[in-house]
Amino acid sequence: MLEPIFDRFAQKSTIRVMARGLMERVLNPEQLDKWFEQVAEEQYTRDLLFSTVFDIMSDVVCGVRKSVHAAYQASKEDICVSITSLYNKLNGVEVKTSAELVRYAAREMEEIIEKLGGAKPPILSGLRVKILDGNCIEASEHRIKELRSLVSGALPGKSLVVFDPSLRMPIDVFPCEDGHAQERSLLNEVLSTVNALDVWLADRNFCTLHFLLGIRQKGAFSIIREHKNLPWKPLTEEKFVGRIETGEVFEQYIMITDQSGKEYKFRRVHVRLKKKTRDGDSDIYIITDLSKGAANSKVVAQLYRGRWTIETAFQELEAYLNSEINTLGYPPAALFAFCIALIAYMILSGIKAALASVHGMDTVENKISGYYLADEISGTYRGMMIAIPNGHWIVFRQYSSSKLTKVLKQLVANVRLSAFLKHPRGPKKKAPKRVSDPSTPHVSTAKILAARKP
Repeated sequence: MLEPIFDRFAQKSTIRVMARGLMERVLNPEQLDKWFEQVAEEQYTRDLLFSTVFDIMSDVVCGVRKSVHAAYQASKEDICVSITSLYNKLNGVEVKTSAELVRYAAREMEEIIEKLGGAKPPILSGLRVKILDGNCIEASEHRIKELRSLVSGALPGKSLVVFDPSLRMPIDVFPCEDGHAQERSLLNEVLSTVNALDVWLADRNFCTLHFLLGIRQKGAFSIIREHKNLPWKPLTEEKFVGRIETGEVFEQYIMITDQSGKEYKFRRVHVRLKKKTRDGDSDIYIITDLSKGAANSKVVAQLYRGRWTIETAFQELEAYLNSEINTLGYPPAALFAFCIALIAYMILSGIKAALASVHGMDTVENKISGYYLADEISGTYRGMMIAIPNGHWIVFRQYSSSKLTKVLKQLVANVRLSAFLKHPRGPKKKAPKRVSDPSTPHVSTAKILAARKP
């Protein structure tokens, strides 16, 4: 179905073709600029198009270019503005625009993943599970004048991110320019997006009376680890209900009362762990208002354990993509880069969905490495874009949903899976205690190896 010009890359660099094709489908320049004009409130287009800024940052986030300046140098003749103008545009991207861009891309990618049949079956029948967690962008370099005399590392922003475990991708973000803001201060924004029959999964920092009852009033449900400051009264004694992989499970019913005196019944699930958490906790308590018919207490405990998927996603964003560009000191620019990394993660999720549609969900979930997929995309991407000019990629916009699905599956048939397999290592051995000798602060590796016993 693709033109002959694609043949060589479709055979040897299939993942790159899929990534570029999905980006063309979801966020092509014309689409982006039209969308920007509708969404932006203060920033406007004069000489530098929003789509150009997006493309430059995408190259940096995906590792195609090493820095914003390098990406600018590569496109200097086409951009026709100064590097200062580019940075001014980046520093002026409204935080609301960055968040809306993530939501827009998520809607587009969700449709593609569903068409591919690449979504995992719903975790709870008839309900949509959403995992909420916070992410703080690492301290930026001291490039801004006001930061140059400071020893402290300045934080350029933080975000709350919503992750859909069935789609295996982020679907929403709530960015904040204040890097030291309390995550709870963003919960009103989250509540405005809660839909009936959602199930919100979150850690104890989000366990507030306002958030729990706000979710409930929207006709949604929660599975949130208990915070010690949450006020409640016991309705029943705690009783043992069974065992799961991580420990013993107990349950009891409790009553939570709002400020007006209205009472709400919740279930408190207690997991007595076999092994302490990294924070040293041997017991965790989970608050939920799901009925037992929807999820018994053992299922609730296992679902909460699945919250690690969003933490894994954050780790992958940092390891696979340049999600935190510490040369971007201004919060709007740093948050814009983080949001583009979320979109790049969605593209990876789309590729995984295409792979799963041909090779099966189990293979993609347990055997395919996201690191190698991301590395493949950044590898010879520049050469492909030179060999296949922009005009040829327009075909991905023109495909119907069914035709796009068919093309992606055909491309997957060319993928050599062995190049993207994980290489799990065994359990880590305890590191030996290091010794030091003040008389020999430097040693020769060659001499040490020569003295190695056979």
